[in-house]
Amino acid sequence: MKHILLVEDDFDYASVLKQYLEFSGFKVSWKKNGKEALESLPVTKPDICILDVMMPQMDGFTLAEKIVDQFPETPFVFLTAKSLQQDKIKGLKLGADDYIVKPFEVEELILRIGNILKRSQKIEEKVLEQNFTIGSYIFDYENYLLKHETITHRITEKEAQLIVFLHANRNKLIKREEILREIWGNEDFFSGRSMDVFISRLRKYFKEDSTISISSVRGLGFEFKINN
Repeated sequence: MKHILLVEDDFDYASVLKQYLEFSGFKVSWKKNGKEALESLPVTKPDICILDVMMPQMDGFTLAEKIVDQFPETPFVFLTAKSLQQDKIKGLKLGADDYIVKPFEVEELILRIGNILKRSQKIEEKVLEQNFTIGSYIFDYENYLLKHETITHRITEKEAQLIVFLHANRNKLIKREEILREIWGNEDFFSGRSMDVFISRLRKYFKEDSTISISSVRGLGFEFKINN
C-alpha cells in the first residue's frame, strides 16, 4: 500500500480528499500546514506528497524547497486554486512532479499519482547497480548522490531519474518529447520549461569533467556525450 502525505489546511476539503484516496487503496497521513508536515516526514516517510500552495505557517512552495533539500527522494504534487502561469512554472522549477489546479476530479488526481509512482518504479528497476561511474563521477542512485573527488552533490529524485535516462541514451540524439514522456509523463509547455531548468542544473553538476557535455540540438533535443 502506497503512503501519501496530504498537506491541506481546508478541513472539509482535506477530509473528503483523504477518504477518496483511502478508498482508492492508499494510506494517507494528513497534516494541516507545512510546518506540521515537515516535522512528520522523518516518521511518515511517504511515497509521495500532495501539497496545497496557500497554507498558514509555511506555504507549499517553502515546504517543497525543504523537502527537496532534506528528502530529495520524495516526489511531490502541488494543489492550488491559482492558475497563474508563473506559479505553475515556479512549482515545476522546484521539482514538482505535477501541478493540479482546483477544482479537479479526484479520479484525475489518483491517475496522476499512479503514473508518477509507476514512472519512479520503472526507472529504478532499470538501475541494476546502486553505484556506477559517469566519466570521472560516481553516481549513487540509491542515496541520490553524485560524487566527484571532494565534491558531492545531493540531488533530487527527478534529477536522478533524468541522469539515468540520459546516461542510458548517451552519445546520441535524445528528442525532447522522449525525455518529457519518460520523466515528466507529458509534453506540455510547463513540463518543457521544467525540463530545461533541470538540464541546466545537470550541466552545472557535471562541469568538473570536461569529457562530459549536455548539448542542445535546436528544435530537436539533447545529446549527453561522454568522450573517453
